[in-house]
Amino acid sequence: MLRVMAEQRTHRTFEDLVAEGTAVPTEGWDFSWFEGRATEARPSWGYARAAGGRLARATAALDIQTGGGEVFDFALGTAAPDRPRLLAATEGWPPNVPKASALLGARGVVVVASPEDAPLPFADETFDLVLSRHPVRAHWAEIARVLRPGGTYFAQHVGPASVFELVEFFLGPQPEAVRGRRHPDTERAEAEAAGLEVAGLRAERLRMEFHDIAAVVCFLRKVVWMVPGFTVEAYEPQLRALHRRIETDGPFVAHSARHLFDARRPARRP
Repeated sequence: MLRVMAEQRTHRTFEDLVAEGTAVPTEGWDFSWFEGRATEARPSWGYARAAGGRLARATAALDIQTGGGEVFDFALGTAAPDRPRLLAATEGWPPNVPKASALLGARGVVVVASPEDAPLPFADETFDLVLSRHPVRAHWAEIARVLRPGGTYFAQHVGPASVFELVEFFLGPQPEAVRGRRHPDTERAEAEAAGLEVAGLRAERLRMEFHDIAAVVCFLRKVVWMVPGFTVEAYEPQLRALHRRIETDGPFVAHSARHLFDARRPARRP
């Protein structure tokens, strides 16, 4: 079935595919629309299920930059019925806040609209578990502040030069200073400087494939920091060139970078 769908799309015009990719809603982190159009290998550690295991043992949990709440909702589902008594989430992109509130409210989660660069709107030492999947940036001092002594930060971060095959197709070669951002060793040092102990840190690079230009357009509209200011009009020459390349050579291949953090605030000495 997927092969037939792909063959049908190869006969559609560039304009048709771009229009389809432009029409897809971009709120939240539901990527089901990409089925049959793009693929991404998943990290071996299975973040959402592993987060569910942590939630089953926590009493108060916070999910930072929850997006539309989809991943946190799945993790809570795997933790049921042993969920924390106190549940909260933050989100900084306004269109995502009502979506996350509607989804997570049914599980008793309080969703707080909070800009990504603002202090976390919670008192010191409120949570024994803080989660985050793909934060734009980890504010380590704030994470350490809201964790209770002995509490854990468990998160999956985007690593350096993630999907840069696609980024550099549109923007050209990027300097090493840009390619090296979000390096796990740098983030480890930042976490430790904030007073956290890094108990575990794993990193993987994972194959991605884009099977048509509609998937590329939707991806760049949804993950807005990949090609800042992306619009079809501004990048039409690159989009046409990539469309021809996919039609001629097959899927465009890129690689995502992910790393898994398990960091803890030290317990108080007696």
